[in-house]
Amino acid sequence: MASRDPEKTTNDQSTLREDEKSVPTYDTASLDSDNLPDKDVQHGVQAAEAVTTIWGKKSLVLAYIMIWVILFINAFQQQLTGSLTQFAISDFLAAPLLPVTNILSSIIGGLTRLPVAKVLDIWGRAQGFALMVFCCTIGLIMMAACQNVQTYCAAQVFYWVGYDGILYVCNVFIADTSSLKNRALAFAFTTSPYIITTFVGGPAAQGFLYSAGGWRWGFGTFAIVVPLTSLPLIFMFLFYYRKAEQAGLILHTPSGRTMAESLKHYAIEFDLGGILILCAGLAIFLLPFSLYSTQSGGWQSALFISMVTIGGLLIIAFALYEKYLAPKTFLPFHLMTDRTVLGAFCLAAINFIAFYCWDAYLQPYLLVVHGLTVTQASYVSSIYTVGSSFWSLVVGLAITLSGRFKWIALYFGVPLQILGVGLMIYFRGDGFGIGYIVMCQIFIAFAGGTLVICEQIAAMAASKHENIATILAVESMFTNVGGAIGSTISAAIWTSTFPVALQKYLPADALPNLSLIYGSEITQLQYPLGSPTRDGIILAYNEGQKWMLTAGTVVCGFSIIAAGVWRDINVKEFKQTKGTVV
Repeated sequence: MASRDPEKTTNDQSTLREDEKSVPTYDTASLDSDNLPDKDVQHGVQAAEAVTTIWGKKSLVLAYIMIWVILFINAFQQQLTGSLTQFAISDFLAAPLLPVTNILSSIIGGLTRLPVAKVLDIWGRAQGFALMVFCCTIGLIMMAACQNVQTYCAAQVFYWVGYDGILYVCNVFIADTSSLKNRALAFAFTTSPYIITTFVGGPAAQGFLYSAGGWRWGFGTFAIVVPLTSLPLIFMFLFYYRKAEQAGLILHTPSGRTMAESLKHYAIEFDLGGILILCAGLAIFLLPFSLYSTQSGGWQSALFISMVTIGGLLIIAFALYEKYLAPKTFLPFHLMTDRTVLGAFCLAAINFIAFYCWDAYLQPYLLVVHGLTVTQASYVSSIYTVGSSFWSLVVGLAITLSGRFKWIALYFGVPLQILGVGLMIYFRGDGFGIGYIVMCQIFIAFAGGTLVICEQIAAMAASKHENIATILAVESMFTNVGGAIGSTISAAIWTSTFPVALQKYLPADALPNLSLIYGSEITQLQYPLGSPTRDGIILAYNEGQKWMLTAGTVVCGFSIIAAGVWRDINVKEFKQTKGTVV
C-alpha cells in the first residue's frame, strides 16, 4: 500500500466529535499538496480523489473485497449465460441469429462506455455503477421472461451494456485507487474470479437446463443475485463521498440551469447526436454480412447493398459531424494523436476481431464435432478465460517488478497468439483428439492475458488521471467494436460455408431436413456420433472452422505493428493517483 492513512491522524480529524453540530472539517495541513484533490478536474474525478484522501487502508481493503465478490458473481453469471444462450436461441429455432445478437450487443455495449465515462466524470462513480447494475438486471429479467427471439436479442443488449459497464466501472475504481506501478497487478486482480467460476459455470448451466425452470430460471436467479451483491459497494461509495463532502474536500458549484437547459447541456456533454449516428451506422453496415444468406439474391440482394451503403454513409456522416458540427466530440481526438495510446487501442481491437472470428462457434463445435457434454464443452471454451486470468497475474507482477510492458507484449504475447490460432487451423478436424484443441487454447489464453494487461497499461501510462475513465471507455469501445467486426466476419464465413457444406456432405435422406439442421444445434445433436448424418455435419463444421480460423490468424499479424509503435515507458517513474492507494 502507498500513501499515508488519514483515518489514523491525531484526534480522528476526519470526523466530528459527537457533541459538534457544525459541518466537520478536515485537517488538510496534515497532507502535502500532492495528496489533496485536484480542484480543476471534473466533479466525478475530484470526488474519487477526495474519497481516497479521506479513507484508510482498512476501507480500501474492504472495497477491494466487495469488488472481488461483485466480479465473481458477474463472472459466474456470464459463464452461465454464455452456455444458456445457445439453447435459448435454439428454442426459438433461430441459431443463425446468434451472431446478429453478438454484433448488436457488442456495438451498443462498446459505444455506451463513453457516455458512462461522462457519467463517472461529471456525476460520480457510484451513480455510474448503479446505472450499470440496473441495466444488467433489466437484461436478465427480460431474458428470463422473453417469448420470442426479438425480445431475447433486445434483452442481450441491455444485459451486455450492464455487464460490461459493471466491469468497466470496477476497472475505473481500481485505476483510481492504485499507483501506475502496481496497476497491472491490480487489474489482473479483477480477472481472478474467472479462475474459480470456470469450474462452476458449466455444471450450473447443465443443472438449470435439466431443471423444471430450464434456462429461464438460470437468468432469473441472477436477476436477483446481481443487484443484492452490488448494493454494499454502492452504499460504501456514497458513504465516503458524503464524508469527503462534509470535510470540505469536494466543491459544489450550482449550475443555475433550468431542467430544460440541463437536458440540453448533458445532451451536448454526452454527444448524443454523434453516438446515435455512429451506433446506427455501425449496426446497419455490419448486420447485413450475417443476414445476406437469408436473402434470395445473397450478396447482390437489394437489402444487402442498401444496408451496406446506408451504413457506410452514416459512418462518414459521423466523422464529418464530429469534425465540423459537434459542440463536444464523442472521441477525445487529442488522446488519439499519441502513438502509444492509439497503438494500444488498435491492439485491443485486433485482439477482439481475431478472437471473435472463431470463438462464437467454438462451443457448438465442441458439442457436435467432439461429442462433449455441456459441462465438458464449457470447460474447454473457458480455457481462454481462466488461463488469461491466471497468466495476467504473472504479467502484472512482472510489470510491477520491471516497470516495463512493451517488450512483454511484443516478444511474448503477439507471437504466442499467432502460434495458438494458427495451430487451431491444423488441429480443428475430427481426426485429432480434444487434447490438441486444449493445447491451442492454452497458448491463446496466455497470449490474451499478456496483451490485454499490456495494452491497458500502455494507454493509461501515456495519459493523466483525469483522462483514465475516458481512456478505459475508448479502449473498451475499440474492443467491443472489434468484437462486433470479428462476429461479422465469423457470421459471414459461417453463413457462406456451413449450409453449402451441409448440402455437400449430408446423406440424401437427411437433405430434406437441411434447414432444420442448419438452424438448430439441438437438432444437430440428435443424430448420434458415427451416423452418416452426424459425420456430414462434422465435415461441414470443419469446413467453416477452417476459414474462420484462417481469418483470425491473418488479423493477429497486425498486432506486431500495433504493439511495435508504443513508447517504452517505465511505469515506476510516474505518479497518477492521490491519497491511500495500492
